Order: sequence, then C-alpha cells, then structure tokens
Amino acid sequence: MSTGVIIVIVIAVAVVVTGAVALAQRTRGAQGSRGLKRRFGPEYERAVARHDGDSQAAERELAELVERHGGLRERELERTEAERYEARWAATQEHFVDAPREAVGEADRLLAELARARGFPDGERYEEQLSALAVHHATHVQGYRHLHHVARNGSDTEEMRTAMIEGRALFQELVGASSGRSAGRSTAGRS
Repeated sequence: MSTGVIIVIVIAVAVVVTGAVALAQRTRGAQGSRGLKRRFGPEYERAVARHDGDSQAAERELAELVERHGGLRERELERTEAERYEARWAATQEHFVDAPREAVGEADRLLAELARARGFPDGERYEEQLSALAVHHATHVQGYRHLHHVARNGSDTEEMRTAMIEGRALFQELVGASSGRSAGRSTAGRS
C-alpha cells in the first residue's frame, strides 16, 4: 500500500471519529438539557431567567448543583418524629389565625429544621440548604423560598397565607416521603 493511500485512510478515520465524537456530545448535551428540565421543572426556568435567558449558563449552574448535592442521602424520620413535625405544623397553622406574621416565621424555622433532620444542610446556611432541596425536591422548593422571603420581609395577610400554603407542599413532601405516608394524608392539610 502506498503512503498516499495510508494518509487518505488515516484522514478518513480521523474525520469519522471526530464526527462521531461531535455527534455524541451534541446528543448528550440535548439529553442533558432535557434531563435537567425534567429534574428541575420550574427551577430550570428560574435558573434560565436568572441568567438572562442563557440556558447554557443555567444548565452549568444546575449541573453543578447536582454534582454538589446529588449524592445526598435523605435520612428517614422515625414515625414518632414525623408525627411530632406534623403536630408542630398543625399548631403553627392554628397560630396563623391569631398571629400570621409569627406563624410564618415559625413555619420557616420548622421547614429549615425538618430539612436538616432529613439530612440537608443546616438552615443557618439557607442558600446551601435551598440548593440541596432544589436538587431533591425541585417541584416544591419555590414554596420554601416564598415562605422564607415573607418571613424575613413581611407582607400582607393574604401573601402570608399563600406562602404558608406553598411552604406546606414541601413540608408534606419531606414528612410524607420519610414516613411512607401519602403527603395528602398529613395532618398539615389545613391553612
């Protein structure tokens, strides 16, 4: 075989390999994008908005969150522990009637404590805790974010009521997932 034929074969193989690698990366990127959208739901859209529509920057951020918090293993609550949290949430909701601002603060602290009990970063590091919750409970983390914001900044009674309801969804997921019960059967169903 002549040197010219060998060079042509090597170039052809290099072009095929380069094309295959490029196609694999593009396919993996598209699947990764779909996977992140599916995993994070509304949090994906929030990240894209935070990056002024730059979906690649948002995807890098979310992939970094998955890398940092994806291996976190949630600790199961003992049944009695879950029942204590449910009773405390019910008491907080009842307290809302007489003192909505204080009840919202209690609910915020209770969610932070429950998340810590389940193995998430301590609530004193709110942003880190929120990031970890976003990786594992993306569909309900906005409720916690809203509740925390209202607890810190105040609002009118209707906004506080809405924040309590939204925060309750994450509460029910954390208690219900741990106790093996349906979140809908939780005693925290009132607001």
